Amino acid sequence: MPARAWALLLVLCGTIFLEGIDVAMLAVAVPSIRSDLDLSTGTAAWVMSAYVLGYAGFTLLGGRAADLLGRRRMFLGWLTVFLLFSGLGGFATEGWMLITARFVTGVAAAFMTPAAMSIITTSYEEGPQRNQALLVFAGTAAGGFTLGLVIGGLLTQLGWRWVFFAPVLLAAAVLLAAARLVPREARPEKAAGGFDLAGALTAAGAMLLLAFGIVRLEHGLDGWPLTALVAAAGLVLAGVFVAVERRATAPLVRLGLLRKASTVRADLGALLFVGSFFGFQFVATLYLQELRGWSSLETAFALLVMGVDAILAPTLTPRLVARFGNARVILGGFVLAIGSYALFLPVGPDWSYAAMFPTLLLTGLAFALAYGPLTIAATDGIAEEEQGLASGLLTTAVQFGSAVGISAVTAVYGIAGGGLDGFRAALVVPLAMVAIGALVAATGVRAPRADRVREVPEVPEAAPKVTVS
Repeated sequence: MPARAWALLLVLCGTIFLEGIDVAMLAVAVPSIRSDLDLSTGTAAWVMSAYVLGYAGFTLLGGRAADLLGRRRMFLGWLTVFLLFSGLGGFATEGWMLITARFVTGVAAAFMTPAAMSIITTSYEEGPQRNQALLVFAGTAAGGFTLGLVIGGLLTQLGWRWVFFAPVLLAAAVLLAAARLVPREARPEKAAGGFDLAGALTAAGAMLLLAFGIVRLEHGLDGWPLTALVAAAGLVLAGVFVAVERRATAPLVRLGLLRKASTVRADLGALLFVGSFFGFQFVATLYLQELRGWSSLETAFALLVMGVDAILAPTLTPRLVARFGNARVILGGFVLAIGSYALFLPVGPDWSYAAMFPTLLLTGLAFALAYGPLTIAATDGIAEEEQGLASGLLTTAVQFGSAVGISAVTAVYGIAGGGLDGFRAALVVPLAMVAIGALVAATGVRAPRADRVREVPEVPEAAPKVTVS
């Protein structure tokens, strides 16, 4: 790619790296925050959950907003909001202040991330160039989270507030570079039927309720009537959303996109794979810190090997995709993850790091094989006018997957009574998720040729393509 194309990709990758380290650093810092601000266990949990709720609740709307209101505008505007509220979190003196800042930061990420991904899919020519850009983007996302654990451990030693202030510096640098490098685009034409306000409200409401229900799963059987009620309300509102979209003149989400087999398969695969990855990482962190007594910094360095995906995703994976195709590489990633998690099932109370190393390494390899190609598959063959929506659907799946994975392993750990038996029981969750994901991925390998042919969506005439050179 030309130098300017690489520069643009670097800026967009800086955004997803920022989002990754932000989440990871906070995960490491929560114990220190809880102690310093004297937070209850429930309040401390909401410091993490508020971000997930904001992110998962508004990602679908954020993706479509990029298509309708302009990708550059959404990207720069919400990156600014992300920067401001990340900094405000560092000045929090009460739990509610921190929770509010994290919720708004999550909402900002919900609009910013799909916009960044859709800028990639509309700025790089479809084929090898776009695939390479998406694989670099995916590898950076995973690398940001893994490195964020180490950086968070180091910054927490200086004071937990630096976990909020450090991203501000990176976000400011990315914002300045993005203002110069992100290409301007033709102003999106107003939809004939106006903005689908009813669809936007029902979509956001349904996503918020469903995300809240999933987050509540970590309470296990405690308070299950409320969890069931919230989930049911979310499903009802989702049904209302579908009814609204069927009748809307200019729907927020063209429901025909949800009937595209390859897109649905990729989004479901991403939900299951990312959910299993975060669920496993959460269990491994608890095992090392609570059962083994390792410090947060020691744990971060132990898990650092999983960051191998940041190196392999942009180097090895493109060659494998070119030779074997997306579907087979994705399936290979799922199969590798099955073997990886299965190796950790018999974990003992005094396992050496050498005994854990194969699982940690294979987990990173599996992520390198599966996540990037899933990203390509989720946006491949989608018209330019719906790239933001496709990116929003994928990001929504990823966020719901991470929430399901972490909440499910937490619930199973609690129901199993904690301790070593609890860890072993919780490890079944990520193993089951990737096993189901492998079955879903296998349908892509066996899909008839017609399923692999790019569909032509029913959308208005395309606007001029934005390219970088």
